[in-house]
Amino acid sequence: MVCCFFEKEKFIKNFQNSLLRYSIMKLYTINTGYFKLDGGAMFGVVPKTIWNKLNPADENNLCSWALRCLLLEDDDKLILIDNGNGTKQDEKFFSHYYLHGDDTLEKSLAKHGFTKDDITDVILTHLHFDHCGGSIDKVNDKLIPAFKNAIYWSNEKHWDWAVNPNEREKASFLKENILPIKDSGQLKFIEVADWENKKSGSTIFSDNISLRFVNGHTESMMLPQIKYKDKTIVFMADLLPSAAHIPIPYVMAYDMFPLTSINEKRSFLKEAIEDDYILFFEHDPKYECCNLQQTEKGIRPKDYFNLEEV
Repeated sequence: MVCCFFEKEKFIKNFQNSLLRYSIMKLYTINTGYFKLDGGAMFGVVPKTIWNKLNPADENNLCSWALRCLLLEDDDKLILIDNGNGTKQDEKFFSHYYLHGDDTLEKSLAKHGFTKDDITDVILTHLHFDHCGGSIDKVNDKLIPAFKNAIYWSNEKHWDWAVNPNEREKASFLKENILPIKDSGQLKFIEVADWENKKSGSTIFSDNISLRFVNGHTESMMLPQIKYKDKTIVFMADLLPSAAHIPIPYVMAYDMFPLTSINEKRSFLKEAIEDDYILFFEHDPKYECCNLQQTEKGIRPKDYFNLEEV
């Protein structure tokens, strides 16, 4: 009887501790500014007469896109998902992308009471410059980790793909963003899972975060899937860079394997509407999040909202 009493007390204590961990998890949108990319490249084979209504282009056919990251305060971890363009490239490089807006990584972290030194983990969905450029700073001509106390998380398949780039993707994988991470000793790899198997197609990162893998945009891109309150939030990275990319044929010309992207989108959207996921967009210039609904034209956004409204 005494044993049962203590077992019951232990169960209650563990349950209370799990509720405490669950309740103190906090999510923050981290805006790092905007940049411009060619509208045609962003929407692939979709005609400009259609996509220009969704994200109007300027006189140079360029559209504005967000560089929106996500910060998770989870127990004793402060986890940053992606980190924008960074600032170390030269003026000629940035002249192609027309950076604009007042937000920076540092200012957005400070808004929530944090600095880069507080970050414990950096999850890099993939290593294109607009997702990992803030990983490394240039100080006195020396390349050093921007997050000196953090572990940087990638996966071996994508890392090998990025450090041995194909000719088409080479301009997106900048060695000064990538190689110093490994040289610092702060890089760790996440095991890649079979994404298409819903039950085993994700890798557990923590109690509240799993990572699913997609291969259409680039090899083994990671999509963090987060349990938050009673919801599931998926950080869409470049599978769905914006809400405007939800229609199945709207696939970027930047994708290495567009037919793979189409199949991944179709499978994900079916699951997302069935399980009522919230989609968090990294590049949408207007909308942070949406949920989904079935329409006559297929799966489309239902409600748009900011993360803080979840």
